[in-house]
Amino acid sequence: MALEYLHTMIRVRDLDAALGFFSLLGLEEQRRHEVASGRYTLVFLATEAGAPELELTYNWDHDEAYSGGRNFGHLAYAVDDIYEACERLAAGGVKILRPPRDGRMAFVRSPDEISVELLQRGEALPPREPWVSMSNHGEW
Repeated sequence: MALEYLHTMIRVRDLDAALGFFSLLGLEEQRRHEVASGRYTLVFLATEAGAPELELTYNWDHDEAYSGGRNFGHLAYAVDDIYEACERLAAGGVKILRPPRDGRMAFVRSPDEISVELLQRGEALPPREPWVSMSNHGEW
């Protein structure tokens, strides 16, 4: 199985301050997504194009400090076959919190409750059972 580290996401309260700080560390903005309907901005930073990224998530209406680890979002990994990866994890006793209903994305948590996003490498696989009929569980 080929596993590729993609990005780590953190939530930030002040996007400009965060960008300034990470710029000082040597990270450069690679791309940005403004999502007006969800009232958030995603900014992806890296040392160079193609390198693993840091995803900054800025929720427009959130001014208070994040509690309970909400400032740290998740780790993300690309997998060759999202269904095979989830089947292997489930067989190992891992609960699939956000099943890959779309053939593209799933979420699980580590034993230490670190959220891990699995993304299908390339195009999404055709939706298939039992994943399509599964619902989300808990927080992810």
